[in-house]
Amino acid sequence: MNILILGDVMGAAGRKALKNKLPKLIKKNNLNFVIVNGENAADDGRGITQEIAEEFFSNGVNVITSGNHIWDKQETSNFIEREKRLLRPANLVKGSPGKGYNIYLSNDRKYKIGVINLMGNVFMRKTEDVFKEAEEIKKKLILKKNVDFLVVDFHGEITSEKMATGHFFDGQATCVVGTHTHVPTADTRILEKGTAYQTDIGMCGDYNSVIGMNKENSIKRFLKDKDATKHFPAEGEVTLSGIIVQTDEKTGLAKNVARVIDGGSLVN
Repeated sequence: MNILILGDVMGAAGRKALKNKLPKLIKKNNLNFVIVNGENAADDGRGITQEIAEEFFSNGVNVITSGNHIWDKQETSNFIEREKRLLRPANLVKGSPGKGYNIYLSNDRKYKIGVINLMGNVFMRKTEDVFKEAEEIKKKLILKKNVDFLVVDFHGEITSEKMATGHFFDGQATCVVGTHTHVPTADTRILEKGTAYQTDIGMCGDYNSVIGMNKENSIKRFLKDKDATKHFPAEGEVTLSGIIVQTDEKTGLAKNVARVIDGGSLVN
């Protein structure tokens, strides 16, 4: 079975690229399940709306994960209660709307796939202790017991938290990926006990930018130029960035993992 996980979709350009490219990726790679981080998918690069979520699902996305921008659109806190395929970080403050993890069926309905959305504690908005939350969730989602495969999206700023999470889940999750920093790292691999891992899988956005935002305006902001405006997404050619994990049906772990770099200015 093949699982695709794509990094943060940036604005309208990212959505358009996903719509145009994802169906082809699904067919070409015989994908059984698709996870996309959608927390930057709104036109201004902040948050996600119900309309955008529904568009993603119609394009072949099975689950949308998120992060620190999950509540940037007011409507999200309402529809996330109804839409179980949209996750928010599990370690948000207790009582937050929606779910931080859930179990879903693969496209062929043969397999149960657990998806966990976590967010780092360092340099991020206030959250509960991420490792305590992860430890509790691990007791509920167990490979080859109540899920066939398990995917973790760790939305965080620093590499050490992400790496520690990868090793924390090694042998107990199919894969652990990092999101949020929008730049794909070169450490795609399978860890010692069989879990596929990458510190950050990048973004689905224009890389001729500053992490997906217009580069000219971003430079003005760093220079404290009076003509600078609020950040807004770059609108050039988009790269879809993520990984495809080939799973081992017997163990629920990874047999192979490969980077996906499709279009735009990055080279795979």
